[in-house]
Amino acid sequence: MNLKPLLHPFGSRPRPAWRLAALAGVLALLGGCASSGSSEPQAHMMDGRQLGLQATDVAFPTQDWWTRFGDAELDRLEQQALTGSPDLQQAQAREREAQAAAGVAHSALLPHVGAALSTTRERFSANGYFPPPIGGSTFTEDQLTLNASYELDFFGRNRARLRAAVGQQRAAEAQVQAARVMLTSDVAASYFRLAGLVAQEQVLQASLQQRRSIARLVGERARAGLDNTLQQRQAQAQIPQLRVDLDANLQAQQQARHALAALIGAGPRATAGLHPRLAAVPLPRLPARLPLSLIGRRPDIVAARWQVQSALASVAEAKARFYPDINLSAFIGFDSISLSNFLNTGSREFGVGPAIDLPIFEGGALRANLRAHDAQADEAIDAYNATLVGAVREAADAISQRRSTQAQIQAQARALKLASQAHRLAGQRYAAGLGNELVVLQTQEPVLQLRQLGVRLKTQALVDDVALIRALGGGYDASGAAPNVAAQAR
Repeated sequence: MNLKPLLHPFGSRPRPAWRLAALAGVLALLGGCASSGSSEPQAHMMDGRQLGLQATDVAFPTQDWWTRFGDAELDRLEQQALTGSPDLQQAQAREREAQAAAGVAHSALLPHVGAALSTTRERFSANGYFPPPIGGSTFTEDQLTLNASYELDFFGRNRARLRAAVGQQRAAEAQVQAARVMLTSDVAASYFRLAGLVAQEQVLQASLQQRRSIARLVGERARAGLDNTLQQRQAQAQIPQLRVDLDANLQAQQQARHALAALIGAGPRATAGLHPRLAAVPLPRLPARLPLSLIGRRPDIVAARWQVQSALASVAEAKARFYPDINLSAFIGFDSISLSNFLNTGSREFGVGPAIDLPIFEGGALRANLRAHDAQADEAIDAYNATLVGAVREAADAISQRRSTQAQIQAQARALKLASQAHRLAGQRYAAGLGNELVVLQTQEPVLQLRQLGVRLKTQALVDDVALIRALGGGYDASGAAPNVAAQAR
């Protein structure tokens, strides 16, 4: 039951508006008693120019960078991974969570409106506070109220909270792209390693056949007295080792297929029949100039920058807690102890007024909270600097590794050409009756070894390309996504 009309004689009368305004001014001045001190973040963001980074207009790599390898099977696996990977779906769920949190923070800047409807059946004691006829009677109170409230964000606490939430949302968006880059690069690297293992199996099979042929010929020569038992055993001993290498290769292929299946979010059977051909995968040409400044497009760096913005906004929010909160609230509705009079004009009730909440003495809690947010901002800035330095190193390593592998490929190609010529000449001499089959087989051995080396180097070059693409952002377009953190730090 609404007791305000009955209690009015014992309460205070409505205050004039100027008294409320004066009271608000006095309370705002008293808010200065809660001083934030001189706490500030200590860390400073590193400028990319300190690490030799400059602006660039090179467009590398593109977002669907794996298509440049021209392998339809790889394209299929990448698309399957993008739709089925649990890791990527987890990152996307975190992004949706951050978006919802930003929506909640934004709602604090808007008025809140609600309605309440209640009915209460109550009997008042005849010996209580209210005398008869109210005392000893039973009444039903019906109440319908429309309530509204609005926080006047004079000191920017809610706006700072929104900036912090938006920073977390943008960071989560960039982290989704970072997960995408990581996933697609892992799929491509695993696919190329499997292709290399399949190609190595073919060379190992050829080497095993060559070793068997040598062992057969040496055995025939030993029986004819042309070679001794030592040479025969040496020729035979290399066959079991090749079988061990071949079994290890087949096991590595199975593990590579299982890894690919896990990356695309499928079971082992999904990649059981996968046999990529390394020879069919071209080595794409890299741009003539690959500046390290391309790392500015890395999503992990962009995410770290948004984390800094969010942390600095949280510092601003912590500072705003030292100032008063001023809220406006109002209500309008009907209140009656008789249903027949419920919607009558006399049953109306309404009210409006400010509410001020200010800190004066919090036992050091506000300052401790501010110092904690300062430390979190320092941590975010240091994490950004560490990410930037690590990215520069990763990109530099990837570029130098790719160039080194390319030089090794060129040297291997020259050596293979010479070894193939020697093998071909030995075959020609044997066909002309000037040599024997054993010499032909022996000259085939360096050819097979160089082919093995060629397979390893081409696999390494493809994996290096993937590592370089990942180090340079994997085609993530950060234009318009990175905040001006330096301006926020001031």
